[in-house]
Amino acid sequence: MTYRVCFVCTGNICRSPMAEHVFRRRVEEAGLGGLVEVDSAGTGGWHEGDGADPRTVAVLDGNGYTSAHTARRFRPSWFPALDLVIALDEGHLRELTRLARTPEEAARIRLLRSYDPAAGAGLLDVPDPYYGDHEDFEECLEMVEAASEGLLAAVRAELEERTP
Repeated sequence: MTYRVCFVCTGNICRSPMAEHVFRRRVEEAGLGGLVEVDSAGTGGWHEGDGADPRTVAVLDGNGYTSAHTARRFRPSWFPALDLVIALDEGHLRELTRLARTPEEAARIRLLRSYDPAAGAGLLDVPDPYYGDHEDFEECLEMVEAASEGLLAAVRAELEERTP
């Protein structure tokens, strides 16, 4: 049975596509590509149909990641098909929790940096690089990469629990 993870930020053009591509590579490197499906979405629909921000693409490409992307808006009807919904900041967490229709759906929502043991309490947001420069996008990538290892360990543990 496929384990599904969806990363969510505001417009689905900066942080969440970056997290999607980084985590997909971690999943592939771990040999879990056939078991884990990774995608992303935004809480808003302003950029639906657009590609990732060119600065996101530049940082991903410059660090050896894939970057093909089409932005879309998160739909509450997706919750039943998802195992984890990963918010990139507290605002996304609140919006996704509001969209959840049941306590079970709300329980699937987590902050990405909660999987980074080096992230301090109260410092779990991945700041939006949209109004920043190249360095802000590089910093975003560093945060995403740091949290991806812990997230992969959590997903691997969930998969092992499912195996009879």
